[in-house]
Amino acid sequence: MRAGHEFDDDRLPQLLLVLVGAMTAIELVLSAADRGWIGATDWRQIALIHGAFWQPVLDGTARPAFPGQTITMFASHAFLHGGLLHLAMNAVILLSLGKFVAQRAGQWPMLFLFLASAVAGGLAFGLLARGAGPMIGASGAVFGFLGLWQYWEALTRRRLRASLQPVLATIGTLIAINLVMALFMGGALAWQAHLGGFVAGFALGPMMTGFAHRRAAGR
Repeated sequence: MRAGHEFDDDRLPQLLLVLVGAMTAIELVLSAADRGWIGATDWRQIALIHGAFWQPVLDGTARPAFPGQTITMFASHAFLHGGLLHLAMNAVILLSLGKFVAQRAGQWPMLFLFLASAVAGGLAFGLLARGAGPMIGASGAVFGFLGLWQYWEALTRRRLRASLQPVLATIGTLIAINLVMALFMGGALAWQAHLGGFVAGFALGPMMTGFAHRRAAGR
Protein backbone atom coordinates (compact mmCIF):
# COMPACT_ATOMS: atom_id res chain seq x y z
CA MET A 1 0.00 0.00 0.00
CA ARG A 2 1.47 3.34 -1.02
CA ALA A 3 1.92 6.18 1.42
CA GLY A 4 -1.11 8.45 1.58
CA HIS A 5 -3.60 5.66 0.82
CA GLU A 6 -4.26 4.47 4.33
CA PHE A 7 -8.02 4.88 3.84
CA ASP A 8 -8.47 2.87 0.68
CA ASP A 9 -10.26 0.17 2.71
CA ASP A 10 -13.63 0.30 4.44
CA ARG A 11 -12.51 2.29 7.47
CA LEU A 12 -13.90 5.76 8.06
CA PRO A 13 -11.29 8.56 8.18
CA GLN A 14 -10.51 9.73 11.70
CA LEU A 15 -11.12 13.42 10.96
CA LEU A 16 -14.54 12.56 9.58
CA LEU A 17 -15.36 10.59 12.71
CA VAL A 18 -14.24 13.53 14.84
CA LEU A 19 -16.48 15.91 12.85
CA VAL A 20 -19.58 13.76 13.07
CA GLY A 21 -18.74 12.74 16.63
CA ALA A 22 -18.60 16.39 17.72
CA MET A 23 -21.99 17.10 16.13
CA THR A 24 -23.46 13.99 17.73
CA ALA A 25 -22.08 14.79 21.18
CA ILE A 26 -23.47 18.32 21.05
CA GLU A 27 -26.92 17.15 19.96
CA LEU A 28 -27.03 14.34 22.53
CA VAL A 29 -26.21 16.81 25.32
CA LEU A 30 -28.82 19.31 24.13
CA SER A 31 -31.47 16.62 23.64
CA ALA A 32 -30.81 15.30 27.15
CA ALA A 33 -31.06 18.85 28.51
CA ASP A 34 -34.36 19.36 26.63
CA ARG A 35 -35.76 16.37 28.54
CA GLY A 36 -34.45 17.60 31.88
CA TRP A 37 -32.02 14.69 32.25
CA ILE A 38 -28.96 16.93 32.61
CA GLY A 39 -28.17 20.60 32.97
CA ALA A 40 -31.00 23.03 32.25
CA THR A 41 -33.78 23.11 29.69
CA ASP A 42 -32.52 26.41 28.30
CA TRP A 43 -29.19 24.95 27.13
CA ARG A 44 -30.42 24.61 23.54
CA GLN A 45 -31.53 28.22 23.46
CA ILE A 46 -28.15 29.30 24.82
CA ALA A 47 -26.41 27.19 22.18
CA LEU A 48 -28.53 28.76 19.45
CA ILE A 49 -27.86 32.28 20.66
CA HIS A 50 -24.12 31.73 20.64
CA GLY A 51 -23.63 29.19 17.83
CA ALA A 52 -26.36 29.56 15.21
CA PHE A 53 -26.03 31.75 12.13
CA TRP A 54 -28.04 34.93 12.61
CA GLN A 55 -28.67 37.07 9.55
CA PRO A 56 -29.55 40.14 11.67
CA VAL A 57 -26.15 39.88 13.38
CA LEU A 58 -24.46 39.81 9.98
CA ASP A 59 -26.27 42.88 8.64
CA GLY A 60 -25.84 44.77 11.89
CA THR A 61 -29.51 45.06 12.87
CA ALA A 62 -28.86 42.91 15.95
CA ARG A 63 -25.95 42.97 18.38
CA PRO A 64 -23.73 39.88 18.55
CA ALA A 65 -23.89 37.83 21.74
CA PHE A 66 -20.10 38.03 22.10
CA PRO A 67 -17.17 39.66 20.29
CA GLY A 68 -16.29 37.76 17.15
CA GLN A 69 -19.65 36.07 16.71
CA THR A 70 -19.98 37.57 13.23
CA ILE A 71 -16.99 35.38 12.30
CA THR A 72 -17.45 32.21 14.38
CA MET A 73 -21.08 31.70 13.38
CA PHE A 74 -20.01 30.98 9.80
CA ALA A 75 -18.64 27.64 11.04
CA SER A 76 -20.35 27.01 14.40
CA HIS A 77 -23.83 26.76 12.86
CA ALA A 78 -22.76 23.52 11.12
CA PHE A 79 -22.29 21.76 14.48
CA LEU A 80 -25.78 22.53 15.80
CA HIS A 81 -28.94 20.69 14.76
CA GLY A 82 -32.64 20.88 15.46
CA GLY A 83 -32.92 17.38 16.89
CA LEU A 84 -31.65 13.85 16.47
CA LEU A 85 -33.49 13.31 13.16
CA HIS A 86 -32.00 16.47 11.66
CA LEU A 87 -28.56 15.33 12.82
CA ALA A 88 -29.03 11.79 11.49
CA MET A 89 -29.97 12.97 7.99
CA ASN A 90 -26.87 15.14 7.71
CA ALA A 91 -24.55 12.64 9.43
CA VAL A 92 -25.45 9.76 7.11
CA ILE A 93 -24.63 11.79 4.01
CA LEU A 94 -21.49 13.28 5.58
CA LEU A 95 -20.14 9.86 6.51
CA SER A 96 -20.76 8.52 3.03
CA LEU A 97 -19.55 11.44 0.90
CA GLY A 98 -16.89 12.48 3.41
CA LYS A 99 -15.32 9.04 3.17
CA PHE A 100 -15.46 9.24 -0.62
CA VAL A 101 -13.74 12.64 -0.66
CA ALA A 102 -11.13 11.65 1.93
CA GLN A 103 -10.23 8.49 0.01
CA ARG A 104 -9.65 10.48 -3.17
CA ALA A 105 -8.20 13.75 -1.89
CA GLY A 106 -7.14 13.09 1.72
CA GLN A 107 -8.46 13.86 5.18
CA TRP A 108 -7.30 17.47 5.48
CA PRO A 109 -8.68 18.52 2.08
CA MET A 110 -11.94 16.85 3.14
CA LEU A 111 -11.97 18.96 6.32
CA PHE A 112 -11.16 22.08 4.29
CA LEU A 113 -14.09 21.33 1.96
CA PHE A 114 -16.41 20.89 4.94
CA LEU A 115 -15.45 24.22 6.50
CA ALA A 116 -15.37 26.13 3.20
CA SER A 117 -18.82 24.83 2.25
CA ALA A 118 -20.21 25.65 5.69
CA VAL A 119 -18.86 29.20 5.41
CA ALA A 120 -20.23 29.55 1.88
CA GLY A 121 -23.59 28.27 3.06
CA GLY A 122 -23.63 30.85 5.83
CA LEU A 123 -22.62 33.62 3.44
CA ALA A 124 -25.37 32.72 0.97
CA PHE A 125 -27.90 32.54 3.78
CA GLY A 126 -26.77 35.89 5.13
CA LEU A 127 -27.05 37.54 1.71
CA LEU A 128 -30.28 35.93 0.49
CA ALA A 129 -32.37 35.13 3.56
CA ARG A 130 -34.82 37.49 5.16
CA GLY A 131 -36.06 37.13 8.69
CA ALA A 132 -34.74 37.08 12.23
CA GLY A 133 -34.63 33.33 12.79
CA PRO A 134 -31.46 31.29 13.31
CA MET A 135 -29.91 28.94 10.74
CA ILE A 136 -28.31 25.73 11.98
CA GLY A 137 -27.18 22.40 10.59
CA ALA A 138 -24.44 20.87 8.46
CA SER A 139 -26.57 20.80 5.31
CA GLY A 140 -24.57 23.59 3.68
CA ALA A 141 -21.43 21.49 4.11
CA VAL A 142 -23.33 18.41 2.92
CA PHE A 143 -24.24 20.23 -0.29
CA GLY A 144 -20.59 21.17 -0.67
CA PHE A 145 -19.74 17.48 -0.83
CA LEU A 146 -22.58 16.99 -3.30
CA GLY A 147 -21.21 19.84 -5.43
CA LEU A 148 -17.74 18.31 -5.52
CA TRP A 149 -19.21 14.89 -6.31
CA GLN A 150 -21.01 16.34 -9.32
CA TYR A 151 -17.88 18.21 -10.42
CA TRP A 152 -15.90 14.98 -10.37
CA GLU A 153 -18.71 13.18 -12.17
CA ALA A 154 -18.76 15.87 -14.89
CA LEU A 155 -14.96 15.71 -15.15
CA THR A 156 -15.04 11.94 -15.63
CA ARG A 157 -17.78 12.12 -18.21
CA ARG A 158 -15.98 14.81 -20.18
CA ARG A 159 -12.80 12.74 -20.17
CA LEU A 160 -14.77 9.76 -21.50
CA ARG A 161 -16.60 12.03 -23.99
CA ALA A 162 -19.86 10.93 -22.42
CA SER A 163 -23.03 12.96 -22.06
CA LEU A 164 -23.33 15.36 -19.14
CA GLN A 165 -27.07 14.67 -18.99
CA PRO A 166 -26.83 12.54 -15.81
CA VAL A 167 -25.01 15.37 -14.03
CA LEU A 168 -27.58 17.92 -15.14
CA ALA A 169 -30.36 15.53 -14.11
CA THR A 170 -28.87 15.12 -10.64
CA ILE A 171 -28.54 18.89 -10.20
CA GLY A 172 -32.11 19.32 -11.42
CA THR A 173 -33.29 16.70 -8.94
CA LEU A 174 -31.53 18.47 -6.07
CA ILE A 175 -33.18 21.75 -7.09
CA ALA A 176 -36.59 20.07 -7.29
CA ILE A 177 -36.17 18.46 -3.87
CA ASN A 178 -35.27 21.82 -2.34
CA LEU A 179 -38.26 23.49 -4.00
CA VAL A 180 -40.65 20.83 -2.72
CA MET A 181 -39.17 20.88 0.77
CA ALA A 182 -39.24 24.69 0.83
CA LEU A 183 -42.90 24.59 -0.16
CA PHE A 184 -43.83 22.24 2.66
CA MET A 185 -41.43 23.54 5.30
CA GLY A 186 -41.65 27.24 4.53
CA GLY A 187 -38.96 29.25 6.29
CA ALA A 188 -37.69 26.15 8.13
CA LEU A 189 -35.58 25.10 5.12
CA ALA A 190 -32.34 27.02 4.62
CA TRP A 191 -32.20 26.52 0.85
CA GLN A 192 -29.85 29.48 0.64
CA ALA A 193 -27.23 27.54 2.65
CA HIS A 194 -27.73 24.53 0.37
CA LEU A 195 -27.14 26.72 -2.67
CA GLY A 196 -24.04 28.35 -1.23
CA GLY A 197 -22.55 25.04 -0.14
CA PHE A 198 -23.18 23.37 -3.51
CA VAL A 199 -21.66 26.25 -5.47
CA ALA A 200 -18.60 26.24 -3.19
CA GLY A 201 -18.11 22.49 -3.53
CA PHE A 202 -18.39 22.65 -7.32
CA ALA A 203 -16.12 25.71 -7.54
CA LEU A 204 -13.49 24.02 -5.38
CA GLY A 205 -13.47 21.07 -7.78
CA PRO A 206 -10.18 21.99 -9.53
CA MET A 207 -8.37 22.45 -6.21
CA MET A 208 -9.73 19.20 -4.78
CA THR A 209 -8.83 17.41 -8.02
CA GLY A 210 -5.26 18.66 -7.57
CA PHE A 211 -5.19 17.18 -4.07
CA ALA A 212 -6.54 13.91 -5.46
CA HIS A 213 -3.87 13.77 -8.16
CA ARG A 214 -1.08 14.38 -5.63
CA ARG A 215 -2.55 11.73 -3.34
CA ALA A 216 -2.74 9.22 -6.21
CA ALA A 217 0.92 9.94 -7.00
CA GLY A 218 1.86 9.26 -3.38
CA ARG A 219 3.08 12.78 -2.68
